[in-house]
Amino acid sequence: MQGLGHLEAAVMDVLWRATEPIRVRDVLNALAPQRAPAYTTVMTVLDNLHRKRWVVRHLDGKAYRYQPSRTREEAAAQALRDVLDAAGDAEAVLLHFARSASKRELAVLRKALDSRTKKR
Repeated sequence: MQGLGHLEAAVMDVLWRATEPIRVRDVLNALAPQRAPAYTTVMTVLDNLHRKRWVVRHLDGKAYRYQPSRTREEAAAQALRDVLDAAGDAEAVLLHFARSASKRELAVLRKALDSRTKKR
């Protein structure tokens, strides 16, 4: 995900897959099969993600429980928005994307645009 480091992205992936807010230890355990960061490293990453407003946290006893502040899809859409804003020529980027989109993706876009047009 744009704007996240490799470990931050891995932690966000764990949080997006969780069905409820989770503790640092839960995140660490979910990361353990692929990597073995220190507990304090995961705690620091979660604190940084909180500061960046990627996660919200709630005190539960003596420990925080963390959850994403937005869905994976909302984060991806914001990343696309950031790319378009930084591109200079958003129209050209959109046209290039439209040429590379699958039939299914084009159908989804058409449906969303039709829905948006009808609401106006």
